[in-house]
Amino acid sequence: MAGQNSKDVMEKLVSLCKRRGFIFQSSEIYGGINACYDYGPLGVELKKRIRDFWWREMVQLREEIVGIDAGIIMHPQVWVASGHVDSFTDPLVDCKGCKNRFRADELEGDRCPNCGGELTGARQFNLMFSTHMGPVEDQASLIYLRPETAQGIYVNFLNVMNSARLKIPCGIAQVGKAFRNEITPGNFTFRTREFEQMEMQYFVKPGSDDEWFEYWKGKRLEWYHRLGLKSEKLRLHPHKEDELAHYAKAAVDIQYEFPFGWKELEGIHNRTDFDMARHIKHSGKDLSYFDEKVKEKYVPYIVETSAGLDRTLLTCLVDAYAEEEERVVLRLSPRIAPVQVGIFPLVKRDGMPEVARRIETLLRPHFHVFYDEAGSVGRRYRRQDEAGTPYCLTVDSQTLQDDTVTIRHRDSMEQERLKIEGLPDRIRVLIDR
Repeated sequence: MAGQNSKDVMEKLVSLCKRRGFIFQSSEIYGGINACYDYGPLGVELKKRIRDFWWREMVQLREEIVGIDAGIIMHPQVWVASGHVDSFTDPLVDCKGCKNRFRADELEGDRCPNCGGELTGARQFNLMFSTHMGPVEDQASLIYLRPETAQGIYVNFLNVMNSARLKIPCGIAQVGKAFRNEITPGNFTFRTREFEQMEMQYFVKPGSDDEWFEYWKGKRLEWYHRLGLKSEKLRLHPHKEDELAHYAKAAVDIQYEFPFGWKELEGIHNRTDFDMARHIKHSGKDLSYFDEKVKEKYVPYIVETSAGLDRTLLTCLVDAYAEEEERVVLRLSPRIAPVQVGIFPLVKRDGMPEVARRIETLLRPHFHVFYDEAGSVGRRYRRQDEAGTPYCLTVDSQTLQDDTVTIRHRDSMEQERLKIEGLPDRIRVLIDR
């Protein structure tokens, strides 16, 4: 992609995503709706694989971390206690000429970047979506769509600790939808108004928080390497004191170099006891923890890891996208590829489709496979290259003689021959290596 500007790269990626069924503009037949997207057949598979890969790392492989799925709609006092009602705002300005709206803190100068017109003064705009519960729309029925998943973990702290019999240090993880009425969303699915978060809140003894903050900073960066992202495209960005959120003692972003610049991929925050103390104050409930080891009662500190599933998916697509002389290819890690194995009969005769279908039946219980017999085998390879499929199997005339097939490797385009009966084990090795 050398020599291409960021707009060209993103436009090509958006086109590929629609063409291959990764991501569609939401409500497209009605003209679409800004910053809202739908995931197609390949997109929903890729999203699921990334989600499962995160869940395995953060929950399945750890004894002291459990999951939760809190409601999108919560008691409105939750958002008063968290500070979102009063301070979850961005500075908004309007152009008096073209009527476009912008975040004041993202503008350079005091004129409209589109038309050069005069801008209004900045005013604070709350990013939460509000609605009403029940038949009467009044202040008493006002509720919000959650702008983050973390608060659902905090208010369930005692429920989870008691039912799961956890002891600090321990964590609670959640993957779920959140909603923010962004003033200036953009860059495809990088910043949208409806998105999915992957968050883990790790509860620790006060005084050990700095150590655990460093631990999770390293663990989370390692995870992105295992996801298959290029090392040179990843970096850590520690927050300076004037960059810290009001709840954070320390924070670091894992950043990725997108075509449009270095941007946040995940945030790791030392939230101290800010959230727990606020919920204790506003709910009147005791959310402290009695540590039997030291015979001490305290309000736990929290180290948070907060990633966006949609943004991670976009990052994987951007990182994997490559243009070569004769093809466009997505070099997705085989672990997360939406289709892992393509299965082709060389021609639609001589019993080859029947053998290919037999291989499909053999492999489908173990891998996500796709059968294709339309067009030349070269065109079928190209379609699967764009879908990110790491391995393609072709049934040819030699198959009919010795029960072997070719395995074509997406990245190198090299081929090997293997007995049909050995396919499950070989493909499993290739995916897990």
